[in-house]
This record gives sequence, C-alpha cells and structure tokens, in this order.
Amino acid sequence: MKQIKYIYSVIILLPLMAFSQAKGIIEIQNNSDLERKEAVVAIKWETILSHYSQIDTANFVVINTTTKKQIPYQLEHKGLPGIQNLLVQVNVKAKATVRLSIQKGKPNPIEVKTYARFVPERKDDFAWENDKIAFRTYGKAIENTNEDAYGFDVWVKRTNKMVVNERYKLGNYHKDNGNGMDYYHVGHTLGAGNMAPYIKDTIRYSANYHQWKVLDNGPLRTTFQLGYDEWNAGGVKVKAVKTISLDAGSQLNRVENVYTFEDNKPMPVVVGIIKRPEQGVVSLNEQNGILGYWEPTFKEDGTTGVGAILTTPVKNMLVNKEQLLAVIEVKNNEAIVYYTGASWDKAGKITNSGQWFEYLDRFSQELKNPMLVNVK
Repeated sequence: MKQIKYIYSVIILLPLMAFSQAKGIIEIQNNSDLERKEAVVAIKWETILSHYSQIDTANFVVINTTTKKQIPYQLEHKGLPGIQNLLVQVNVKAKATVRLSIQKGKPNPIEVKTYARFVPERKDDFAWENDKIAFRTYGKAIENTNEDAYGFDVWVKRTNKMVVNERYKLGNYHKDNGNGMDYYHVGHTLGAGNMAPYIKDTIRYSANYHQWKVLDNGPLRTTFQLGYDEWNAGGVKVKAVKTISLDAGSQLNRVENVYTFEDNKPMPVVVGIIKRPEQGVVSLNEQNGILGYWEPTFKEDGTTGVGAILTTPVKNMLVNKEQLLAVIEVKNNEAIVYYTGASWDKAGKITNSGQWFEYLDRFSQELKNPMLVNVK
C-alpha cells in the first residue's frame, strides 16, 4: 500500500517538476549601438511551449536572471483564440544581452500601460492610449456634422496613467485638468498621420470607420482593427482595413493598412500631417522615410510634435498649404506598414524640435536593427 502511494505521488509531481526545473533561457540580444529602454519584445508562443511544455498560463513569472526580479509580460492573441506571442518589456544596453527565465509562480500585478475602446457615447469615437500619449479617430455617428474630421486626433498627456475613460466621463477634455488635454485640431485633413489614396494629385478621403474590433487590450500592447466601407477614390473603388498597435513606452503607433481595389497597378497613397498657419518646424527626410513636424506653440497649452516613419520607399515628400505629405504606393490586398504618433513638450521628456526629430530618427534606426530573440 505504501509503495502504491509513493508511485502515485511521483506521477502527480512530474509535470510540475518538469516545468520548474526547465533549463530554457530566453536571450534578448541588442546588437545595435542604441540602448533600448522600455522595449516591448515579442517571443513566439510556440517557441515558449517547445521549452516549457507544461507551462500554466495563469501561474508563471518571467524573471531577469541577473537582477532576479520579475519582468512584466502579456500574452498576445492578435484576435485569435490561441496565444500567439509572449510580450515582455525590457531595458537592454547597447551591444548587450538580457537573459530571462520562466518559472512557476504568481506574477506581480502588471500595470496597465495601453488601452483602447469604442466610445459610442461620444458619436462613435474610437480612442486609444499608452503611458506616453493618447489618440482618437472618428466613426459613423459624427459623419455629415460640423464636428466631423478625417484624420487621427492627438490627446496630449503628462501622466503614465490611463486617462481616456476619465476624460470622456468629465466631458470637458479641451481643458487641462492636470494630466493633459485635447487641443489638437484635425478638421478635413489627415491629422496626425492618417493615410488615404492620392489619385491625380488629390487626396481621396474615405468616410469614417464603420467597423471596429479590439484584438488585444494591454497591458503592454493594444491592437485593434478599423474597417472602412467602399468609396470612390477618384474613379477607383477602394475598401480599407487598418490595424493599429500601440506599445507601452512608445510615442508612435504601428499602422498596418490593407487596401482592396480592382487594379493590378499599384495605387499612390499619402501619409499626412496637418500644418498650422503659424510658423512651425518641418523636417522632410525623404531618403529615410521620416516626416517630422514641431508645431507652433499654442498659447499656454504648449507644443505638440507629430511624426511618421515609412517602411517602404517614398516617391516624394511635399508641403502644401494644409499638410505635410509623404507619397508612397500600395498594392491591391497587400499590407503596408508605417508608424505615426506625437509628443507634447509639457510632458517634460521631449521639449523642443531637435529632441523630437532625434526621437524619430532613433525610432527609425531601431526598426532597422531589431533585437534578436533566442531561447536556449
């Protein structure tokens, strides 16, 4: 009888022992000359499972093997039932490697650093934010009203807390109540880096988004999709789906657009930033695909920096009376990716045009030199 009890105990404990004694080490290697701060890194979940086959998704921690401290993480689904990636947020010095391990245990509470939601109580807005900045775009209910706007809106903030729900609840978000505000004007432009077809040298705006879907909602990365019904873009019938991701610690969104149109030829599109009548600072780096703008100071509200980074070749950059534009081409039903976002001098981190343009250049370099992940 004692022998049977002993064998039974071993059988129960084996999976836990296999997990707790796993020797897999996750290496995140930074081969560039740039120190990476607050970087969100994706590790394929199938790779994690190959080393930690008995992992309990509700009861594990990620540990920095040097500091022995827990690392914040997120299980990314990308709108699918199964886990696609393990996201971790790390700091990695230039030419250095950070090593992590996974252990059984209860994770510390992970601070929510990204968030998004549909806002039906405010005429179908869709708003999103991270610990640096916030944005919104406009839905069906506001179309054909004097409040309608075509582009991305910026909500500046000087707190790492989430503010979207609080501001909508207060209603008076055009006034700074202590953590920032909405003083950015979009109007009938692309605002802070939206994209639209550019047919016969004319921007062909769509209606606002009519469909939305949240794919992941924090704490380290928020991703959502917006669907745009077919419209006539200068004689070309076009549909669009835009997938937007915002990582904790980043001033810029990742935007992945898929345009569907009946043409085998590539279609020209533009990414645009609204230009103010007053004097601002413009940076057009066509070779590296970086569009930068440091707005004129808006009285006591401060100064907003806006920028976009293209990952495909730029045909042309130009400035007209209303906007800064970068012209690129897209193919039918093929995803095109770019980055766009903003900063605010009153947040105290980026306080002048030089620092903002340096941030955009650095971000571009980081995209070209991604960190390497290896699980041993």
